[in-house]
Order: sequence, then structure tokens, then C-alpha cells
Amino acid sequence: MNNLNMDNNSLIKKGFHTEYFSTGWMAFEFLVGFISGLKAGSILLIAFGLDSLLEIVSGSALIWRLHKSAEHAEESVIKHAERTSSLIVGTVLLALSVYITVISVFNLITHRAAENSPSGMAIAIASVILMPILTLRKRKLGKLLKSKALIEDGMCNITCACMAATVLIGTALNAAFGLWWSDSVMAFVLVYFIASEGWESFQNGRKPK
Repeated sequence: MNNLNMDNNSLIKKGFHTEYFSTGWMAFEFLVGFISGLKAGSILLIAFGLDSLLEIVSGSALIWRLHKSAEHAEESVIKHAERTSSLIVGTVLLALSVYITVISVFNLITHRAAENSPSGMAIAIASVILMPILTLRKRKLGKLLKSKALIEDGMCNITCACMAATVLIGTALNAAFGLWWSDSVMAFVLVYFIASEGWESFQNGRKPK
């Protein structure tokens, strides 16, 4: 029994380290993406940065959950916190989807083009590489800890990788071929990922106790 507890504590500690690193990266991703988006006038990069900010909220909630697991808190307390966090994040993501759609339509109507952003492309490339690695680690730890939340958080990283790829394509098209509409059009693709993730989180938050 003692060995089992030691193994479980070791897994929880690894979960903490993974989430701390993931949340720290998301903070960096938010700063670079959001600031780069503002400088370049890119709704695509701004949306990417804002989604990273919400991932920080989600990651922080999961870190809190891991603390409760380490303290052997009641499962009902943990589930209530997860539902509340999911409802908040889901609502904000859906609102963000509406915002991106409105701004993208406005940019297309007014022919507003985003400027090139080397820093935006760099953070997108880094995310495309790093996010799948984090997903595999979180899924492995989630299965060992029997934590559905940790596994789902890993899937959010895959969504982030897809979003980063979308950002990369949009900024690359604009930089290489001067396609003024690429930023706004690719932002619509981003809306799909954000809205899907938001709706799933919203539904999870509304699940009965």
C-alpha cells in the first residue's frame, strides 16, 4: 500500500511539473501572440493570443485539481470546481468566437490587411512542435492517474497545435504572396476550433451533479 501511495504521489508530482510548464508556456504564447497581433494589426494572432490566455485559466484550474488530489479531497468538491471552470472558459471562448467573426467580416469588407509578423510566425512554429509533445505526456499521466481532466487538457493542446498551424499558414501567405485577405479568412478557420472547444467546455460545465 505504501509503495502504491508513493507511486501515485510521484505521478501527481509529474502532473504538477507538466502543468506548470504548460501554463508557463501559454503565458509566453499569450504575450508574444497578442502583442505581435496588435503590432501587425492581425486578428488571427490576437485571437491566438487570447485563446492562450484562456488556456492559462484552464491549466490553473487543473493545477488546483491536482492539489486537491494530493490532499485527498472529496471527489464532489473536485468535480464542482471542474464544472465551474468549464462553464466560465466555455462562455468566454464562445464570446471570443463571435468577436473574431465580426472583426474578420469587417476587415474583409474594408480590405484591411495585416502586416507581416516574424515573431508571430516564430511562436506559431514553436507551438506546432511543442503542443503534440505535451499532449502525449498529459494523456499518459492522465491514464495512470485516472484523471479525465488531465487527458482532456492534453486534447486542448492538440487544438492549440491546429490553431498554431492555422496562424502559420495565414501569416505565411500574407508574407510570401501579399494576400491581404488571408489573415481574416484563416481567422474563420480559427473560429471553428475556438467555438468547438468552447461549446464542449460549456456543455461539460452544464452537466448535472
